Parts: sequence; C-alpha cells; structure tokens
Amino acid sequence: MTALQIVAAVIGVAATIVGWTMFLMRIGKFVQFFKLGAPTRAGERTNDAGARTGTLVKEFLGHTRMARLPVVAIAHWFTMISFGVLTLTLAQATMQLFNPAATLPLIGHFVPYEWITELFAMAGLIGIIVLIAIRQAKKPKGETLDTQRKSRFYGSNFWQAYYVEFTILGVCLCIALLRGLEYVLQGHEGQANLILHFPLTFWIGEIFSGLSIPVVSGLIVAIALAKILISYAWMVTVALTPTMGVAWHRFLAFFNIWFKRHANGRTSLGALQPMVSDGEELDFSDPDAMDDSTTMGVGKVEDFTWKGLLDFSTCTECGRCQSQCPAWNTEKPLSPKLMMINLRNHAAAKSPWLEAAQKAQAEAQPPAPLADDADKKAKRAWQKEMDAYEGISDPHENLDLLGTLSEAAQAEAVRPLVGAQDVEELAELGVIDPDALWSCTTCGACVEQCPVDIEHVDHFVDMRRYQVLIESAFPTELGGLFKNLENKQNPWGMSQRKRLEWAKDLDFEVKQVGADIEDLGEVEYLFWVGCAGAFEDRAKKTTQATAELLNMAGVDFAVLGDGESCTGDPARRAGNEFLYQMLAQANVEVLNEMKARKIVVTCAHCFNTIANEYPQLDGKFEVVHHTQLLNKLVREGKLTPVAPAEGEQVQTPVTYHDPCYLGRHNQIYEPPRELIGSLPGVEYREMERSKETSFCCGAGGARMWMEETIGSRINVNRTKEAVATGAEQIAVGCPFCRVMLSDGLTAEQSEGNASEGVEVLDVAQMLLAGVKRGQGGAESAPEPAEV
Repeated sequence: MTALQIVAAVIGVAATIVGWTMFLMRIGKFVQFFKLGAPTRAGERTNDAGARTGTLVKEFLGHTRMARLPVVAIAHWFTMISFGVLTLTLAQATMQLFNPAATLPLIGHFVPYEWITELFAMAGLIGIIVLIAIRQAKKPKGETLDTQRKSRFYGSNFWQAYYVEFTILGVCLCIALLRGLEYVLQGHEGQANLILHFPLTFWIGEIFSGLSIPVVSGLIVAIALAKILISYAWMVTVALTPTMGVAWHRFLAFFNIWFKRHANGRTSLGALQPMVSDGEELDFSDPDAMDDSTTMGVGKVEDFTWKGLLDFSTCTECGRCQSQCPAWNTEKPLSPKLMMINLRNHAAAKSPWLEAAQKAQAEAQPPAPLADDADKKAKRAWQKEMDAYEGISDPHENLDLLGTLSEAAQAEAVRPLVGAQDVEELAELGVIDPDALWSCTTCGACVEQCPVDIEHVDHFVDMRRYQVLIESAFPTELGGLFKNLENKQNPWGMSQRKRLEWAKDLDFEVKQVGADIEDLGEVEYLFWVGCAGAFEDRAKKTTQATAELLNMAGVDFAVLGDGESCTGDPARRAGNEFLYQMLAQANVEVLNEMKARKIVVTCAHCFNTIANEYPQLDGKFEVVHHTQLLNKLVREGKLTPVAPAEGEQVQTPVTYHDPCYLGRHNQIYEPPRELIGSLPGVEYREMERSKETSFCCGAGGARMWMEETIGSRINVNRTKEAVATGAEQIAVGCPFCRVMLSDGLTAEQSEGNASEGVEVLDVAQMLLAGVKRGQGGAESAPEPAEV
C-alpha cells in the first residue's frame, strides 16, 4: 500500500466507525423519542398490514403524493432512488482505499448492475441540480415580508437544505469521477468491451486517458476518500441534528406513510379522529368514567400521540402545505409548515427533560402508607414525600427534580404549547401562536398537499380541544356559537319550530317524519335540510330548489322538521368535543329510531359529518350530496333542463367553487361539474385553483362564526379569482360557501371590482331554472342570489 492509501484507509475507517455509530445511536434515540408520545388506539395504525405495505410501495415508487409538481417529482424520484441504489458504491469506495482496482464481489462487473449504477448516478446528479435550481428560483425574494411570504420555502431552514443537496451533489460527482477513472484503469489492464461496462461515464474516462496507472490509482483513492468523508460527515451531521427534517424525512417518511390513518392510502381527511386518552377512546355517554388523569385534547407536546411526534419529525419543510393554505395566503400567521417545525423543535428540546422525568418516575418509590394514629409531624413529613413523588409523576410541577438539565432546557420544557393573547414577555410566548391556531379553516389543503402524509388538521383540532375544554381560551365569538348550539341546537339561535318555514311557499306538501309518516322506512330518502338550509335566507333558496327538483323527479322523500338538530360540525372543528357529542348522539338516536337509510344533504359540512363521523357513534347511513343525486336524476332522464328561449343570452359564463368538505375531504369533484355541464346555455370556466387545489371560502373550522381581523379576507380572495374568469354566475354546492362568496361579491361590487350582474347560485337553483324552462315556467326561474 502507498502512503496515500495508508492515510486514506485510516481516515476512511475511522470516519466509517464514527459515522455508523452516531447514526445508529440517533436511530435508537428516535425510537425512545417517539415512545414519549401518547399511545394510539389498539390496532388503529397497524390494521391491514398488506394494504399499508401496498400504499407505501405505491406512494414511494409511484411518487403519487408529489405528482402535482411534475418537474420536482421527476427530479426528486431519481434523486431518491439513487440514494438507495448507490449505497453499495460506498462499500466499493471503502474497498478502493486498500485496492484502487477493487470491485464488489459477484456483481462488480455484472453489466446490469453497472448500468443501473451509472444511470442513477447521472440521473441523481441531474436531479439534484434541478432541485437546487428550483430552490434558488423559488427562494424568498424582495424587501418586504409580504413578498417573501409568497415563497413556499419561506421559513424553511436553508442551510440544512443546502447541506443535504450539496452532499448528494458531491456524492454523485464522486461516483461519476470514480467510474470514469475505473474505465481508465480497466483499459490499462486490457479489459474488453469497456463501453459496455461504462455506457454513461466512458467519456469522463477519456478525459483522464493520458494519465499513468499510479496517478489514476492515486486519484481513485483520493476521490473514494472524499466520497466516504462526504457521506459520513452527513451521517454525523444528521445524527447531531434530529430536527433536520430535510434529511431525516428520507428515512422517517417510510414509517409515516405506512402508519397513516387509512391503510388504503386515502388522505387523512373527512372524519376527525375521536378524542383519546391513554390509548382509549373517550366515552362521552359516561362522564363518570373520566377523572383528573383523563387527557382532553393536547395541552403539552407529550400529549400528542407517537404518530404526532413522527409527523413533526418527518416534515421536510418543502412548503407545499404553506403554499396552499388559505390563511397563509391572506397574510395570517398560520403556516402549517411552520407549525410542524415549531412543534418538532419544541418536542426535541423538551425530550431530554421528559426522558429524565420518566427515569426519575421509574426509580421513585411512593412513601409507605401512613399509620392512622400518626402525629402531625409525621403527617407533614409524609405529605412532603408524597408531594415529591407526585411531582415526579407530573414533572411540570417540580423542576428541581430535573436540575441536571440546563435552565434553557427547563424553560423550554414548561413553555406553554399554545400561548395566550396579548403576551408581552418573551418567556410567556407559547410554542404555537393562538392567532395561528384559530386561523385554520380545516380545509385540508395542507394534508392533501403533503408528500409525506402529515396529518395537520387532526393536530390543530386536538390543540383546539384542550384550549376549549380545559383552558376555556377561545375567540369570543365562539361563546355565542356554543351557547346557541347548546340551547337552540343551531348556530343561529333560532327556534326549532321555524325549521320548516322554508317549505311554506312550495306548491306541494313536504312530508315530515312523525307528522305525515311514521318513520323513514315509508320513503326512499331523508332530506337533511341542515341549519343553514332552514334558517339562512340565501340557503333557503337552495333547500327549496332541491325539494322542488326531487318532487319533479318523483323522488319520495321526507324531512325531520323540528326533529333535526345541528350535526355538531362547527362545535367539533372549534374544539368543543363535549358539545359535538351531545348534538351528534342525539341526532344518531333520532335517525336510528326513525329507521333512516338513505340521506340526501345540501350542506357539505353536514354531508361529511353524517357520512364520516356519525359511524363513530353507530350511526351508519348511506349519504349523498344533493349534486350527486340531482346529477344522477338528470342522467336517468328524470330531470331535463332546457336552454334559454331564443333572444335570451345563449351562453352564460359559469364557474364552480369546490367546497372543501365536499371536494378535498370527500373527493367529490365531478358530479357538480357534470351537472353544470348538462345545463344548456352554459359556458363553463374553471378557476385556476380548483379540485384538489381549490381555495377555501373561509367558513370551515367554525370560522363562519368568527371575525376575520388579520390580513385580507379569504372569501374576497376567492371571489376575486371567480370574477376574474369572466363568469356571470358563481356556482356553489354548500350554503357556507354561498354565504362567504356572496359577501365577498358584495365587497367586490362595492369597490367596483365586479359587475352588478354577477351572482352566486347553488347548482340546484341553476338546474331548477333549466327544468322549469322546459315546463314553460321560465318566469319561475330562481331569483338572483342576495349579495
């Protein structure tokens, strides 16, 4: 061996030992870290292992979660695959320190292996260059914060991203150079068919073809050492930086995808997760079963489940969630990405403190039982021992027990998870800004976009639950909402006796369960009207139009009338799980008692709650959205819309707004569009942000009843986009969306940014107008929306 080889071998072996040791130690610490989280329900994350494995393979190899950015997806796919495929080149580089001509046993000269190695070395090199270029092109620019916020990389840790990217770049360059030098070396040794073995790197070898064997060998040793040092320096760096999501996601993402909520790969939207304490779902029908140890939502980072801690650690800071978030795009403090980063960093900082607490608790022994005749001095001593023991059980109560940790670590450990409003002292700031927490509309855009299946909405709502149920800290407007829901069973505080007033002007009788029929077994559908459909004037028009259409099509249906209550959606999304359970359990009891089977709803929120969340309470029904049912009736010829009469406008420009709880949460995109497409005289115009990337109206997550005082208004942002299409009618499929877009349109028209002729209509109203034209009732077409 030459002196260079001896030195390189010593350095390379030392780097190998240090790198692997620290990396494996960090993996062990990660396992302990995740164990700090609360348990999930038994089998919740491990059921149907075969389907979960299939989902993992599909998302990993198919890159299905990243396909929305095709260029990024392709570049990332080759970079990602090269990371695994090229691992063996690290072993060969180690061998080359001792013998520059060394190759891997058995496969070293196997042509398919060599081709794969060269393909992914070159493709990985090109891929990482593309990703570096994209990060540079998309990085925050401009002198103002508003301009910088437009970048999805705003708030990401750039040094970490650059380090990872240039590590990959350096490794791929080393592999390409080594292959080229191996071409030269094997050529000197008289190997035949060299181009067959070096199809993509022979040209690099030709550059060095004039060098002597000793020089080529020395270069191989030097570059192999460089490759080893780059690789193991990366291992050491990530081992020392567990919060380096841009690096750790390449390992943790596999587990995060496998343990996602739905084994079949569906995004973690639709139903919210039930409240769980110590791995057991809370039974709200038995309040006596809850005690002081029962966890209500998430008030401390260790209250998150281990899957939550895995979510935070897996975040790669790509910013796709941030770029789609309606709150972030309207200058509010909420960024789903920054929320994950803050929670991850806080959990990592607090983990040594929690581990020390667990160790102290495991080693501690409770004081012996006190004798009944003990004197006062003995009782005081016993109580002091008991207080110390309980302080270990709840380390937040006794910092002195963990005095070995730094003051900074202890301060971070007792920092509130969600801060209070109007905090002046920096030390009192929470990990999460309350304005950020309450800005969330639960639209699900973050979950839909996340390439590693982080479940943001569940985590946000869990924090809201603790704030509402334990801290009683929530926006003041929600107090009125909760009071109305509790006392009147609807958000508007209207009398239940008025739930059927919408039907009084119809020219046919609407059957009511309990009055006109005994139970729902006598009709095909229950028409769930919903609170908005019963009480909100604009939504009443949708209710009336739907009822008329069902009657025209001969669909036998009935309503519950005053037997219907709010589904509980706004209470649950606002974090008031107790109130939701009260309303939902009452509704499920009524629906089961009345033998409900098939339910049609006009509200996307009612649809989601009854279809996805009532099964958690043994309320299992077949639920359809009114756009689905009406589209089916049109396709079957039971409803026939007709074009406007000659002389009227031939083509009316129409655009459609996807309700979040119909679209992203339930993947219902086509029926409303098909229904609009069936209307003669309509020119359909799609908004740029539509379907999976649709922009929220701003009403979800109980935001319908909260003032929007920070930044610009979400509904105005969406309305501007709709008006920009040139549409004269904005079609909706949810009463919440109708209210928000109508108000947004009013604001735009008052500023002269929208024509007075533009209107917001539910799809049912548009269909009814067309059907009535066919029956000679054009004069009965629905009135323009009240805006």
